[in-house]
Amino acid sequence: MRKVAVIMGSDSDLPALRPCFEQLKVLEIPFEAHVYSAHRTPDAAADFAKSARENGFGVLIAAAGKAAHLAGALAARTTLPVIGIPVKSSTLDGLDALLSTVQMPSGMPVATVAIDGAANAALLAAQILAVSDEALAGKLADLRAKQTKKVLEKDAALNIEL
Repeated sequence: MRKVAVIMGSDSDLPALRPCFEQLKVLEIPFEAHVYSAHRTPDAAADFAKSARENGFGVLIAAAGKAAHLAGALAARTTLPVIGIPVKSSTLDGLDALLSTVQMPSGMPVATVAIDGAANAALLAAQILAVSDEALAGKLADLRAKQTKKVLEKDAALNIEL
């Protein structure tokens, strides 16, 4: 199975990324996490993205706040899928990061999840990898079945309570 790279623009993004790491672990997807900044370490970020495919990665997840150019900077250097996580900051509640991540120019796609949507980024990465991995597709189907069961249990409990 190919790995997932989780790149954060700053170590201050780590708390927002914990749900991503947890979801990848639940699905038993190998991953690496790194801190690279599109602005403060542009060469290191570019080098990582350029060599990601040959280093066994299948998807890159990039989390950044404020100007949030990390996902686009990585996407410019690889043909692997890149998923951007806009991280909420104190300045504009993450709207700045969302717009910076989602407004990519034509020809340079970045999939973007919700502000602080780390768990969904991991699930989207898993779905991308599952296109060619039946075992992972099965794990995703099992996860969906558990989610369905949980909601139906809550529905039944609500109706008993009312």
